[in-house]
Amino acid sequence: MKQIALLFAIFFTFTASPAAEPEVRGTWLTTTANEAISSPANSAATMKRLRDIGLNTAYVEVWKNGYTEFPSQTLKETIGVEMKVNASPAGPAIQRDLLQETLIEAHRNQMLYIAWFEYGFMAAHKDTHNELRARKDWLSLDPEGNEVAKNGFVWLNPLHPDAQKLLLGIVKEAIARYDVDGIQLDDRIVWPYIDMGYDDFTQKMYAKEHAGRLPPRDARDPKWVAWRQKKVEEFSRRFVAEVRAAGGPDLIISLSPGPHPWALENYLIDWPAWSRWSDAPTWDEYIPQVYRFNYERFAKDWREQVQFMGDRNKHLIAGIRIVGDGPDLPKDDVIKSAELTRQTRSMGHCWWYSRGVLEVYPDLLTEFYDVKKHGHAPHPSKGADWRPAPVVATHDGSEWTAKLREGVAYRLIVRQDGQWKQLDDKVTGSQFGLADPHKKYDAVELLVRRRETTR
Repeated sequence: MKQIALLFAIFFTFTASPAAEPEVRGTWLTTTANEAISSPANSAATMKRLRDIGLNTAYVEVWKNGYTEFPSQTLKETIGVEMKVNASPAGPAIQRDLLQETLIEAHRNQMLYIAWFEYGFMAAHKDTHNELRARKDWLSLDPEGNEVAKNGFVWLNPLHPDAQKLLLGIVKEAIARYDVDGIQLDDRIVWPYIDMGYDDFTQKMYAKEHAGRLPPRDARDPKWVAWRQKKVEEFSRRFVAEVRAAGGPDLIISLSPGPHPWALENYLIDWPAWSRWSDAPTWDEYIPQVYRFNYERFAKDWREQVQFMGDRNKHLIAGIRIVGDGPDLPKDDVIKSAELTRQTRSMGHCWWYSRGVLEVYPDLLTEFYDVKKHGHAPHPSKGADWRPAPVVATHDGSEWTAKLREGVAYRLIVRQDGQWKQLDDKVTGSQFGLADPHKKYDAVELLVRRRETTR
C-alpha cells in the first residue's frame, strides 16, 4: 500500500498544472468609446471582470483633453478648473474622483493600478476648445502658424517651463495623494510632430543657443532635428528624476511610446536609447504601441522592438491592439500575439483596450489565461502578494471589527449607498474597530497600503 501511495504522489507531482509565470497582463481603460468606467457601478463590475479574466494590471486614464480626472489643485491654479471627467458615449459624464474610484476597485480585485496620464503635453483634440488651448503663448505651432498638428491635436510646447511645470505638477500631485502603483506617460512626452516648433518661444530659445539664427524652415534639417530631440530627452530625464524622488523606489514609472524607429523619425523620441541611461534614473517599463491589424505585421515589428531594447528586453511590454479604428484583430492572432511576448522572454503584454477585453474577446482571453487551472500570474516586479485581497470587516451590532496583520498599514474604505470611499489613509495595529451603531455603511474593508501619501 505504501508503494502504491508513493506512486500516486509521484504521478500527481509530475502531472500537476504549472503555475502561471510572472508577466504583465494589462489593459488600458478610458472614457472614450466605451462604458467600462462611466459610472461607479461600471468601474466596480469592470475591475472584477478583468481580474476574473486573468489580468493583473490596470492602466487607467486620469489626464485627458485638458483636464485631470481627479481633483487637482495644480490644475485649478493653472486654468481655474479643478477637474473634469470626460463624457462617455451614453451621455454626460458623472463628475467624481475617477482616479480614487477606479483605484479602490482595482486594489479590491488584487490588481496593480497605473495612473495613465494619457494626454501628456497634448492640450486638446482639434475639435475641443478648452482653457489650455486658450493659452496661446504655451502652444506649439507649425511653420504656417497653425496650432493643430498633423496628428489632429493641439499641443503644449514641451519646452515651455509652465507647460513642464503643469505636467510634472499634476503627476506628482497624484503620487502624493493616492496609493497608486505607478504612473504612465503615453506617446505624448515627445515633440508634437516633426514639423512643429515654429512658435515664438521655441524660435527664441533656438536662436539664443545658435548665435541668433532662427530654426531652418526645413523641419527635417538634421541639426534642427537633433536639437529638438535633445530637448525631448532632457525633459524625460528631469521627469523621471523628479517623479522618482516624489514616488520612491517602489513606484513604477511607465512609458508607452510609438514603435521605434517610427517614433524617432516623426516625434523625435529615441526611447530605446533612454532605456540605456547609466548616468540617471530611467523608466521602469516600456510599452511600445505595436498596434497592427494582423499577427504577421505585429510579429515583424515586435521582434524589431525586442532587438532595439537588447538587454533591457526584460522591461519591454507589448502594446497589442485588439480593437480600434478599423477591423478587430482576428481571434487566432490575439492569442499568437500574446504568446510571442512569452517566446521573446519579454515582460508581458497590454491590450488596447479594455473594450476588446471585456466585450469582444472575454471568453477567448479567459480560456487563454485559465486562472482556475494555473492561478493568477504575479506582476514581474511586485510579486503575488503586492495587492492582496481586502480584509473584510464584520458588524457586531455596534461596530465593524477585523483582525489585521501586525506591522502592516492599511487604507480604510467603506461602501455607502453602493459606492466605495476612503475614510482613513493609514490604519495600523492587530485589531480594528469602527463604531457604526446604526450601520450606515453597507460594507467596510481594509486594503494594504503600499506608499506614503498626504491625502
